[in-house]
Amino acid sequence: MADKSEIERISSLFTSCSPLFIALGDEVRQKLILDIGTVESTDKNGINVNSLSSMSKLSRPAISHHLKVLKDCGLIKPHKVGTSIYYKLSLAASLDSVGELVSGIKNILLLNKSSD
Repeated sequence: MADKSEIERISSLFTSCSPLFIALGDEVRQKLILDIGTVESTDKNGINVNSLSSMSKLSRPAISHHLKVLKDCGLIKPHKVGTSIYYKLSLAASLDSVGELVSGIKNILLLNKSSD
């Protein structure tokens, strides 16, 4: 059985990862992440809203809304180039948190299984 402090740590990780799970649960945002990653591999500046909306059937305001959700949970970072705002992936910290959460859950499950 996992100790109380470990359960509290995992509970806290669930809470901190929740916005990330919500953001990743939307198919439009999943596509945006893939589009940003694909463009980023060829353009060091990243991609702007106009380019993203040309790759989608969504309006610029709709794309901007989804980008805000991704930005707020730390999956992308905006940066200004001239008068345009470009977006790049910023996945490392978020993925580290999810990895820590998954690892903690696995440890709890293994502890519970071994005590059976």
